[in-house]
Amino acid sequence: MVRIRVAAAVVLLLAWTATSFAQSPAPNFALKSASGQTIELSKLQGKVVVVNFWATWCGPCRAEIPGMADVYGRYKTKGLEVIGISLDRGGWNDVNPFLKRMSIPYPVVIGTDAIADAYGGIEAIPTTFIVDKQGKIVKKHVGYMSREDFEKTIKAYL
Repeated sequence: MVRIRVAAAVVLLLAWTATSFAQSPAPNFALKSASGQTIELSKLQGKVVVVNFWATWCGPCRAEIPGMADVYGRYKTKGLEVIGISLDRGGWNDVNPFLKRMSIPYPVVIGTDAIADAYGGIEAIPTTFIVDKQGKIVKKHVGYMSREDFEKTIKAYL
C-alpha cells in the first residue's frame, strides 16, 4: 500500500512538473550556431519552435536526432523550427565533429547553465520543449521521443 502511494505521488509530481511550464512564456535566448548565426528564440514568434536539450554522449539523444531531422524537413515550410541546445561541456570541440557526421539540418547552439536553469533546470536529456506560435511553452517531454510521437506532437500546434 505504501508503494502505491509513493508511486502515485511520483506520478503526480511528474505530471505537475511537466505541466507547470504549460502556457508560460518560453525563456528567451540568443546564442550562436556552428555557422556563427545568432539564434534568438523571440525572433521566431509566429512559428512552432522545438527547443531540444541534448548532448553528443547521450544515447537516447543520438537515437532521436534522425527522426527529429526528418520531421523538421517535412514541416519546416509549414512553420516548424527546431533548435538543438547542446549541453556538451566540451563546447564546439565536441559538437562540430558530431554535427558533420550526423548532418543535422536544424540549428544547433551550445547551451549554458543559465539557459538550462531558465527552463526549470534540465534534470535529464534529452528534454524537449514545444513552444507555440505565441511564444508560450505548451509541452515538455523528458526522454527519447520517437519520430512518430514527435510528428504527432508538433502537428497539434502547427
